[in-house]
Amino acid sequence: MKILILGGYGVFGGRLAELLSDNPDLKLMISGRNLDRAVAFCAAYEGVATTSPLELDRNDIAIWLRTGRPDLVVDASGPFQNYGDDPYRVVKACISAGVDYLDFADGAGFVFGVSQFDADAKTAGVFVLSGVSSFPVLPAAVLRNMAERMEIVSVTGGIAPTPYAGIGLNVMRAVVGCAGAPVKLLRDGQQTTAIGLAESMRFTIAPLGRLPLRNIHFSLVDVPDLQVLPPEHPAMRDIWMGAGPVPEILHRALNILAKARGALGLPSLVRFSRLFYLVLNLMKFGEHRGGMFIHAKGLKDGAPVEESWHLLAEGDDGPYIPSMAIEALVRKLLKGARPANGAGPAIRSLELEDYEALFESRSIQTGFRQAVEPATPLYRVALGSAFETLPKQLQHLHDATAPHRWSGIAEVQRGKGLLAHLIGKIIGFPPAAKQVPVQVDLVPVPEGERWTRDFGGRIFSSFQSLGTGKNEHLVVEQFGVVSVALALVVEGDHLYIVPRRWSCLGIPLPGIFLPSGSSFETERAGKFCFDVEIRAPLIGLIVRYNGVLVPVEVTKPSGGSAD
Repeated sequence: MKILILGGYGVFGGRLAELLSDNPDLKLMISGRNLDRAVAFCAAYEGVATTSPLELDRNDIAIWLRTGRPDLVVDASGPFQNYGDDPYRVVKACISAGVDYLDFADGAGFVFGVSQFDADAKTAGVFVLSGVSSFPVLPAAVLRNMAERMEIVSVTGGIAPTPYAGIGLNVMRAVVGCAGAPVKLLRDGQQTTAIGLAESMRFTIAPLGRLPLRNIHFSLVDVPDLQVLPPEHPAMRDIWMGAGPVPEILHRALNILAKARGALGLPSLVRFSRLFYLVLNLMKFGEHRGGMFIHAKGLKDGAPVEESWHLLAEGDDGPYIPSMAIEALVRKLLKGARPANGAGPAIRSLELEDYEALFESRSIQTGFRQAVEPATPLYRVALGSAFETLPKQLQHLHDATAPHRWSGIAEVQRGKGLLAHLIGKIIGFPPAAKQVPVQVDLVPVPEGERWTRDFGGRIFSSFQSLGTGKNEHLVVEQFGVVSVALALVVEGDHLYIVPRRWSCLGIPLPGIFLPSGSSFETERAGKFCFDVEIRAPLIGLIVRYNGVLVPVEVTKPSGGSAD
């Protein structure tokens, strides 16, 4: 199979070539206007697929197709918003030459407009699919899955790339060009416009039982989903899609410029693209993780329901997701599964299962979160379906809806420093000891759970509740005036408790001083086991206590006769 990749040495084209490197039945023609870069890419390429460099300007593709005769053209050159007076030049050339076509287009207008070539593509016996990337193919697949459980009325979504992704200049041009420009979208059931990057929201991407991303600032962007998804769901009245690039300070600078441009009628900010490109690629700090979310509200049997889908990608795996849709289609083509002839957006080209098969070999986790009943126990709400994977004793302890008591034996270690001693005394941590009898009382209340721990007569308590706002999907534990937001992470038979944020009297405290330590719950020999460690920067160990617990049976008085 001979594939011409326009922009093959660029960010998306290069990653696509890498994803297909394991297939010896492919010949990849790495093309672009810079032959030296194409040659260098092919020289460094590793894999069994064959590569060859090609100097080719997209404006000359019609001439080249007459002799090159590829089986498939993939346009990864972009930005598709800046294709001038003849944006569909490559599409028309492929149809005329009888060559199948796919692209990475992220411009809403470009992707939506490809349908005008549907009849021509069918006559030529080729398929032309546009927007074969993260947006709109993956959200479309997610929403089809959700539509099995509800009638979708409102959709909000966003993508948060890792700061280490290495965004290309063309991508940056598209983002900066969107700032302050009108964006077409559906709002209150009417087609209207909003200002790109001038509207923002926050969201926490948190697959069930995984360490969530930090709460992220998303801003409205012009993506194909805004135009191509509403017709798929007749009841849809609202759709909003955003991007959450970090660092947030640079993102907010774009927000200010976007609002200024929209309010004052300033010219496009594209001229600043290279500046933002250089700064963004220099400011690489924070979590090396990325993610995506889709949140939908709708109706089921006439009652309002809502559901969210979360994707979390670790390290360098996230940046490959935009190229995975075309990878999946190429692999299907090699197996004889061919899209129907015609032209249009690629929203029905893949299902969620197709993506999940590709995610399995990488550090990419996904999951759905559904709304739960108000009386649902705290940890079951936070973990969702991941709660069912916990060992039985952990489920037993965390699943009660009435007060209950557990008792056992523990060992306590305390930090040696003056500050460690002072902090431990203020909170009420027990002194260091071995084989200490311990008793834990858990009292569920409408707002959360009250935990009272008795270590050999030394009692300290805390209150746990579901986080809101920036602490969404976290469990917040309050010790007096100090609150710590905790992530619940399931790994095998362990439930890890990971501090993420903290505050004092509701005032956020610096993350650099956030207490940490390896704290987890598990089950051994049919008993609940706990291991809690609290450390602080510059202070070291404050306290560590570990041990086992078993439930205490509460004996109720039996009824009897009075005689």
